[in-house]
Order: sequence, then structure tokens, then C-alpha cells
Amino acid sequence: MATQAEVPTSLDLTWVRSQFPSLSQTVNGHPAIFLDGPGGTQVPQRVIDAISGYLASNNANTGGAYLTSRNTESMIAGARSAMADFLGCDSDEIVFGPNMTTLTFAMSRALGRELKAGDEVVLTHMDHDANVSCWRTLEERGVAIRMAEIHEQDCTLDLEDLARKITNKTKVVAVGYASNGVGTINDVKRVVQMAHRQGALAYIDAVHYAPHGSIDVRALDCDFLVCSTYKFFGPHMAVLYGKREHLKRLQPYKLRANTNAIPNCWEWGTLNHECIAGIAACVEYFAALGRQANPSAGGRRHAILAAFEGIQKHERELLTTLVRGLLPIRGLKLYGIADPKRFPERCPTVAVRIEGHTPLHLATELGKRGIFTWDGNYYALNLTERLDVEKDGGFLRIGLAHYNTMEEVERLLTALRETV
Repeated sequence: MATQAEVPTSLDLTWVRSQFPSLSQTVNGHPAIFLDGPGGTQVPQRVIDAISGYLASNNANTGGAYLTSRNTESMIAGARSAMADFLGCDSDEIVFGPNMTTLTFAMSRALGRELKAGDEVVLTHMDHDANVSCWRTLEERGVAIRMAEIHEQDCTLDLEDLARKITNKTKVVAVGYASNGVGTINDVKRVVQMAHRQGALAYIDAVHYAPHGSIDVRALDCDFLVCSTYKFFGPHMAVLYGKREHLKRLQPYKLRANTNAIPNCWEWGTLNHECIAGIAACVEYFAALGRQANPSAGGRRHAILAAFEGIQKHERELLTTLVRGLLPIRGLKLYGIADPKRFPERCPTVAVRIEGHTPLHLATELGKRGIFTWDGNYYALNLTERLDVEKDGGFLRIGLAHYNTMEEVERLLTALRETV
């Protein structure tokens, strides 16, 4: 009998798409194609039901000596447990917040209490601005910011330059798991090791990576990792993982009335309870997807891993077809890894420019046909400036998700050819 690891996983795309009610929309008579996932994915029906169900039956604040308050506390505890399974940690290491930017600002301020003039924080030109500007605020304290370079020809992180810039003065290394601009997946485990060798903390922005690959914070050994649930089929919230010892040792800025116990001391004010209910349902969607793809998947963590095996296989096939169809288009330049042999080093997020057409014009024309894409810098400002495209409108970004189909990719390619 085959073991769980040996059982092939594949997605039942009919089942997948049936879970997402928004996919049935039309625009100007065209079926809508959602290629805007990097800015926020669609949500399955179970997430919608969990949010509305909480509001209908258990809407209450925590700390009350009555049923709906206790139910709310139980729901939040269940959601922490679900996200702990998603990230591979313990539930008291899970912090909920409104978005990745807010959580990162909170952590940078808390870490800033311990830093002094002359200490250094290492960032990269690859990252979303939330993983740059939040740390740059520490310059007010005299902390020096050092920026690691990229290889412009394939939009990958220059790990040798990064290693040179991490020194015994470095206190924090903040890097993205994957680029929301061009899709590059960084070798974050190696980055964490570089940071730890110099006694620095490693802060990982996994917002863009989370919908495309499984995350194991224990294996990475990162000190912190942050992700946004609305980027992986959940509601508009974010989650921070922090090693227990750091969450206990660091002092968050908080209200006096708030507890000093972790993880609650890192959560400011009343949380968005209905969306937390949606987060739990979002994780359960991954588990259900994993059991659809591999019926032998056991517990929730194993089912989540099985889901990502199927997701990566499907998305890799879509990406191969997409890139193969894009490259021959007259005047098109693709930014990032284009060699299919290296696709394990990238997410299915593709940034292009086409000579004679601004990204906004392309996105507008595609939108008229019901094809949703992004134009601009999408807050990857350091990257668009480094690649000298910021002044000309940035990129056209095409973001594939596991609910997309090969037919949708072909429709996009046809529309682009006709537009050009």
C-alpha cells in the first residue's frame, strides 16, 4: 500500500471552483477571470457562511460571563489552533491583527525599544514597502538601514550581497518569502541562517507566498513570520507568528487594561471577531481541499500539506502555459524568472510590460473583457524604482491562483495579442 507521501495529489477543479461563488460573475457578457489574486483572492462559501453565522448567532465581546461571549472566546481559540496548523507552530504563538502593515509596525516599534544608535537593520530592494518603511521608522532612533541588492536580469535576491551586509551590528533581517511584484521565491531558510549566525532576528513577510506553498516556521527557524489571510482565500485580516520566547520578552505598546499574557498582549483593542471566524473557515477550506486531492491525508496539518502539493502542481502547469504564450508577444518584456526549469524558484505571479502600451491601458482593456489584472507598483515601490519602471506606470501583473483554469489562461493570452 502506498504511504501518504507517495499518493499523488491532484485538484478536482470542478469542486474547487464550485466553492467560490464569485467565480460565476460576468462582465460585458464575458465570464469574469480573476487574475488579481496577489492583491486579494476570492473567498469560498464556507468563509462567507462563517462570518455571517458568527454575526447572526454569537456576536459578542470577550470576557463576559454569558453564552455568546464564551462562544466567541472558544471560536478565537479555535482559529488560533487552525492558523497554528497552517504555519506549523503552537496556538499561543499566533497573533491576529487588521493587516500585515499594522502588525509589522507594532513589532518594529517593540523591537525598537531594544535598539540603539549604530545598530543596523537589513532589508531588501525586492520587498513590499510594508516590510521596508515599517523598519525605516527606526532611523529616528539612530538605527542604520542597509539594503540588499537584487540581480536585475532575473529579479532574484543577491544573497552574496545580503551576506556581506549582515554583520555583528545587525539586529534584524527583514525579507519577503516571495516577491509580490515579480513572483520570485527567496531562500528564506538560508537568510534565517545568515541572520542567526550574526545574532540577528529574522522577520519573514510571507504575504505573497502563503497562497502558493506550505509554510513550516519550525523548519525555517524564523523568529517572526507574517501573512495576510485575504491573500489566501480568507477575510481582510493578518496573522503574525512569533517565537514564544520573543513574544514574552519583548514589550508591546499596549493599553494598561490589556493583559500581559501572550499572544493577547500583542492584539490591540477589540478584534474583528467575525473575520477571525472566517479565518478558521479558510484554514478548513485548505484541509478539505487537501482531502479532496489526497483522500489518505490524515489530520488537519497533513491535509493542508496535501492541498499545497495539488496547488503547486496545478499552478505550475498554468504558469508554464502562461509564460510560453507571453514571451512571443511583440514588444513584451517579462520581469523575473522565465526558464521553466527554474519555476520552483517562483510563484505564478507574472509582471510584464509591452512596448507602446502602458500597464494601466492594458489592465483597462483586459478589464473590459472581464479579465481582472493589476497595474502599477502594488507597493513593491523599491523594486519598481530599482528596475526603472515606476515613472512609466510600473508593471502589468498577472496573478494565477489554484481556482484558475487553462481556458482562462488562453483567454488572457488571446486578449493580450488582440490588444497589442
